[in-house]
Amino acid sequence: MIYRARMVVTMDGPPIENGAVAVKGGQIQAVGTFEEVSGIFRGDITDLGEQVVLPGLINAHCHLDYSTMRHAITPQKSFTAWIKSINNLKRSMDDDDYLQAIGRGFKVLRKWGTTTVLNIETLPELLVKMQPPPIRTWWFYEMIDIRHRITTDELFAGAFAFFHQRPEWPGGFGLSPHAPYTASLDLHRLANECARVTGMPLTTHLAESYEEDEMFRHARGPLYDFLASLGRDMSDCGKGSAFAHIAGNGLIGPHWLIAHMNELGDDDFDLIAQLSIGPSLHIVHCPLSHRYFRHREFEYTRLRNAGANISLGTDSLASNDSLDMFAEMRLLQKNEPSIDSRELLTTVTVNPARALGREGLLGVIAPGAHADLIALPFTGSPETVFDEIVNHRKPIEWMIVDGKTSA
Repeated sequence: MIYRARMVVTMDGPPIENGAVAVKGGQIQAVGTFEEVSGIFRGDITDLGEQVVLPGLINAHCHLDYSTMRHAITPQKSFTAWIKSINNLKRSMDDDDYLQAIGRGFKVLRKWGTTTVLNIETLPELLVKMQPPPIRTWWFYEMIDIRHRITTDELFAGAFAFFHQRPEWPGGFGLSPHAPYTASLDLHRLANECARVTGMPLTTHLAESYEEDEMFRHARGPLYDFLASLGRDMSDCGKGSAFAHIAGNGLIGPHWLIAHMNELGDDDFDLIAQLSIGPSLHIVHCPLSHRYFRHREFEYTRLRNAGANISLGTDSLASNDSLDMFAEMRLLQKNEPSIDSRELLTTVTVNPARALGREGLLGVIAPGAHADLIALPFTGSPETVFDEIVNHRKPIEWMIVDGKTSA
């Protein structure tokens, strides 16, 4: 199949006017001008007209389990109060409720052009009840050992079972020690070992809130009191930042996607420089969820200048109005006016692909890459194409995932 459009944005070179993409068997075979591609390849031609074709968007941090919780939790006085509220909601849900939520989340993601999502899954046993996902999905098995310590054998057995659950599904599997306040250092070490053996990616929430920072730096605050009441061993608190708690123990590497990184002090940036880990930091920022919680300003420029690879995610509908990656890009640009639209688009294409270890396969239109494409109306010029993409505000009408139309 050859897809022709007014413009093709490859994220692997300059925009191509009167462009075309040749696709076969879920893989991109060629990209170039329509004359070039149609002159080499024979196949059915779909003319998309006055549209721009670009790589499908990648949502690098999402909780599909909570997709029925939109507006269910009003902004709380504290992050800890929000945790208590969502825990109460989760206790009221059964498997069918979660399956309905995941299905609804997929529909919203597709509506706004997401073809790959990194989903944190709290109930991996649900996978046996699911059909293959409609978009490329990485399922991260969320792990918490606040009360019960997970042994090496348990972790490896569970991880391998999770990893091999649905090998034919588009995407993959990974592990997600939840956060430093709910997952022990030992659990982070075990996850690292599991990733070393299997090659699977890891993700976690880190330095998300002021209350998390207050807990680790000063051994006090609402989150400290709440977790102490649950019986958590609080002896790791009062010794430095949450980031230092994890990074200072050598537990962050290039296979980690770190969500949030909102509460960082000068000492944390000094530690990044001291450990020379900037280039191996894959960070996921969630602008709309960040605004919902009224976190301190996200230090995009400082993190980027330290070498970090920054992607965007939506977090969940329990702290967001939508799962719209275009809206996330626009809010980041509003907060950081120096970021141009082309760089913004890398945060939902090239950068998350790099974080997943899928450079050249996802987030680009190039020979050998997965045929995950979207198109949106466009009548401008190469000079305006990135601005028009970022400012797109209507549902996506055309999408293919793995070379197939995503209904």
